[in-house]
Formats: sequence, C-alpha cells, structure tokens
Amino acid sequence: MPIQVVNGATLMCPFGVAPSTLVVTPENRVLSGNQPAANIMDFVPMKNIMPFGMCTSLANPTVASATATALGVLTPMPCIPVTTPWKPGAATVLLGYMPALDNTCTCQCTWGGVITVTNPGQMTEMIP
Repeated sequence: MPIQVVNGATLMCPFGVAPSTLVVTPENRVLSGNQPAANIMDFVPMKNIMPFGMCTSLANPTVASATATALGVLTPMPCIPVTTPWKPGAATVLLGYMPALDNTCTCQCTWGGVITVTNPGQMTEMIP
C-alpha cells in the first residue's frame, strides 16, 4: 500500500546531483507522523521543491549554454526546478480538496527530469 508523503520527504531527480527535501506548509491542517501531510499541489519550486544541487540536463538552457561555452564538455549549472503538479495522487484521500501525495507519485520538471519520492518522511500512515 502507498505511504503518505509529509514535510521533510526526500526527493530525487535523475538530472540533479544531490537529493532534495519536500517542504510542506501546514495549510491543509492535516498531520501525519507529526509533520504536515502533502497533496498533489505541493509542487511549487523554491517553496515546496528545493533545488537538487546542480542540474545536468541539456534541456536546461543554462546547462546547454555552459556546455556550449566549454566546447561540448557537459557543464552542470545550479538547479532551479520548474515543476508541474504531482501525478497521479491518491484519489481515495483528499487533503485541502486535492488528492493526497503518496510515495508512488511523480512530478515532471520542464528540463526533463522525473522527480520521485525516495523517502516519504514517515512510515506509519498508509493510503488505501
């Protein structure tokens, strides 16, 4: 059964060089494992999804430009996520009128990365 994702969850992007942390503000007023529980709308860059260190995606214009300047040698640049809402969400549980976020959901970055949850932040609350 999927596990509810909460504030402090660990995220990973295949083009990032480091993991990131999900930040969930207590707007939904639901706690799970003593942390605010996330829904699919907790995807806002620099508010909910923090940078993944350096970005290595050539679809990212700053990486492409730096790589071209370095004569084709891949040159990572600071990650600034540009994300879409999490999918698919847990349709059986709504938080703030939106589906809850579970550990099987993914989030797409405009630069080509598919962001996944590697640690949901708590292990006791499951979503049916």
